[in-house]
Amino acid sequence: MQQTSTHLAEPMTKNQKWVMASTAAGFSLENMDIMFLSFALAPIIASLHISSAAAGWIGSITNLGMLAGGAIFGLVGDRLGRVKTFSYTIFIFAFATAAMFFAHTLPMIYTLRFLAGIGAGGEYGVGIALIAENFQPHMIGRLTSVAAIGGQVGAIFAAVMAAYIIPAFGWNALFLLGVIPVILTYFIRRHVNESQEFLSAHKKAIETHEKIAVSRLFATPGLAIQTLGLMIMTIVQIAGYFGLMNWLPSIVQKQQGLSVSGSSIWMIATIIGMSIGMMVFGTIMDNFGPRWAFGIFLIGSASVMFTILMVKSAVALVLAGALIGFFSNGMFGGYGAVISRLYPTEIRSTANSIIMNVGRAIGGFSSVVIGLLMDHYTLAVTMGCLSALYILSFVVMSLLPGMRKLSR
Repeated sequence: MQQTSTHLAEPMTKNQKWVMASTAAGFSLENMDIMFLSFALAPIIASLHISSAAAGWIGSITNLGMLAGGAIFGLVGDRLGRVKTFSYTIFIFAFATAAMFFAHTLPMIYTLRFLAGIGAGGEYGVGIALIAENFQPHMIGRLTSVAAIGGQVGAIFAAVMAAYIIPAFGWNALFLLGVIPVILTYFIRRHVNESQEFLSAHKKAIETHEKIAVSRLFATPGLAIQTLGLMIMTIVQIAGYFGLMNWLPSIVQKQQGLSVSGSSIWMIATIIGMSIGMMVFGTIMDNFGPRWAFGIFLIGSASVMFTILMVKSAVALVLAGALIGFFSNGMFGGYGAVISRLYPTEIRSTANSIIMNVGRAIGGFSSVVIGLLMDHYTLAVTMGCLSALYILSFVVMSLLPGMRKLSR
């Protein structure tokens, strides 16, 4: 067990405070951008008279952009620095999001969403690397979870803004709020500094002509197994998240004949559950290690999926959503913390970006798969499939040698 209580009382330095504020704000604004699309999708279909399949590709193209952005800016972050790269990625997705105000054709929407995905995908790995290199290892679990909670704040902001702006001004106007992150880039470049850990590793890499490339994630059989295993875990993580946010309310309303007064009630309750789960997960991880934290939450996720079958009222539906959110998305911040400790400083940004964005690109298709399952099977079978995914992730996690090493 790790001893942490003597260290957590240490006050943050000014730079550490800015690192946390900027990463949490960056993740919040990124999630705000993603949720804008969720709320605008129905109006986009109606205004452009496009099919559901064509609209579905908007989200898929965004995820593919994230994968491309993760590959590009993960490497840029390792080669040029975290702070500059973090501000570049925020500027890209801010510009692409705000430009949606002028998008009145499907090809233009596809193009802008791919660009927004590039920026958002690049931001994650660099932001997590900033946290990992500015704090002690025994604090990273909780602090990456705090940054991840920032993303949930962005989702609530998007829900509130969408409720007011879309009915009054149309879906295009909602995306104008994408200019807000540009302000953040100013403060990041002015107040956040590169860590000494990165500067030392970067200097050494230059002196030794060390190769910074994606191939280093697969340089040995052991590393390849570790990287692929973590990719499987992030695919399950993202698949569960999209299944929860996109399908559970409509699934239960259709299957059980229930209704929730306002989707915002479901959204806020689920986000509160997720946020509490993130803090609990981070605390367990920092005190007992990642195997205990992931083990508890993965088994918990596999179990609570079936609570949705017992829902008999709208209140129970909201509580079930909060409980499922607690377990299924409470783990999100932990992946960045684990990856940051398993890969060396010189490829930390690349590792975080590639692994998480492979999860996003593949796991994001879970909405399509769940839809197909619901068309042909019962709700119990659908929930059983989601549960099986978490069991698979638990098995993979248990077999990864790196997880055992971090828990010692």
